[in-house]
Amino acid sequence: MGLKKTIDRFVFRPWVRWIYPEYHRPEEGYQTCYGVIRRYWFFQKVLRINGRVPWPVDFRSKVFHHDKIQKGVICEPGDSPGMYVNAAGGMQLGNNIEFGPNVVLSSVNHYKYDYRKTGMAKGITIGDNVWIGANAVVTAGSKIGSNVIVGAGVVVRGTIPDNCTVVPKERDYDIVPHTKNFEYDFRADTLI
Repeated sequence: MGLKKTIDRFVFRPWVRWIYPEYHRPEEGYQTCYGVIRRYWFFQKVLRINGRVPWPVDFRSKVFHHDKIQKGVICEPGDSPGMYVNAAGGMQLGNNIEFGPNVVLSSVNHYKYDYRKTGMAKGITIGDNVWIGANAVVTAGSKIGSNVIVGAGVVVRGTIPDNCTVVPKERDYDIVPHTKNFEYDFRADTLI
């Protein structure tokens, strides 16, 4: 074992385990513990950007309601730049999940007729051995099986079975008319 690996193992690894109690990665094949401290520690633990999250989160990402995330090992939602993670509706994440930059995981929606309110919590479930590519969106109520690759830019709605790759296709969306009027009138409030 070289000097760099020895220092990383005996100096930086205990520090990473203390700072990030839910960070579990193998020694080989991932960044060193020194790399984790250099990339995440100052912004997260000194400047307190995502400071309460017990795993490394990039300073350009945002994680809400981390206490409602049940996650396995080799899975750090928010470690890639630009991620938005809203776990207010609950999230169950398996083992060995990698996220590309700008991925959105949102387990709740806004109430359709008053955007200040939160809609029904539906949660998100993701299995083991999943890669979610850049700019993908996983919406509330989605379930992704194990051994799945979600391609860049895919919007996941519903259930994705095990052992498959999801790729984007032509733009598709439905236009659903509202069944009643919008409830909140911003003109009735006194604005600052």
